[in-house]
Amino acid sequence: MSRTQRTGHGDTRKRLLEATEWLFIESGYEAMSLRHITARASANLAAVNYHFGSKEALMQEVLAQRLDRLNRERLQLLSACEQEQPAALDAAAVLAMLFIPAFRLSHGDASGPAFMRLLGRVYSDPSPFIRSYLEAHYRPISGRFFEAFSRALPALPRRELGLRLHFALKALSGMLAGEDMQALIASVSQGQEINDTELLARLVSLLVPILTAPFGTPEQIDVIERVLKFDSTSARTSAETPVRPEHDPSQRSTALEWLKEGRLAS
Repeated sequence: MSRTQRTGHGDTRKRLLEATEWLFIESGYEAMSLRHITARASANLAAVNYHFGSKEALMQEVLAQRLDRLNRERLQLLSACEQEQPAALDAAAVLAMLFIPAFRLSHGDASGPAFMRLLGRVYSDPSPFIRSYLEAHYRPISGRFFEAFSRALPALPRRELGLRLHFALKALSGMLAGEDMQALIASVSQGQEINDTELLARLVSLLVPILTAPFGTPEQIDVIERVLKFDSTSARTSAETPVRPEHDPSQRSTALEWLKEGRLAS
């Protein structure tokens, strides 16, 4: 094979990986097909078979390229912190160990701005293939970090800790998968000039209460019961109220228009 041919094959392989990554970010694993991938990569099915053999193998290569280094560096950071400051590892610190390597890699040339969206999609995608891949390949890191959270929150039963971590990480993953990173930064920064350290601190501060807030206390239950009573009364009143005919949408005024006209109070 000539040098030109080898270069061409390398370019095709790279295009297939990039196309797969972007389609996965945009629509998830189950929604993308080899036809979508080859069309986006300007390649053909024979190229997929030559370089990877299947859609599954192609996706596995994407995940390995993006996640292997990230999780290796997460484990290294956790080990270093456990060795140097074991008493200082509270829930916020352990969360930071998950985020800091990801943010650093997202700024690198090899990963680019789509890296965080890819992570969000990976951890929120419901595909059995993605779930089984993560379970098979990243169980050691999941176990290490679960034990770190367990030591940081010793009063939490392990089953409850698992539930809380599931909610916290799913919430963040859904946000990352659905938003451009710059939009997320703008939202978290609230119009202020902040650096990565403060950005991470704010993200962590949003998630820590999910891990530490009281869980179904009598006071919380009392609040819900009082609201349920109001809901029952409201629903009964709504059912007894006749439905009024809809007005012409073109004649509707918005609350902002009412305010401008000074007639909201009336």
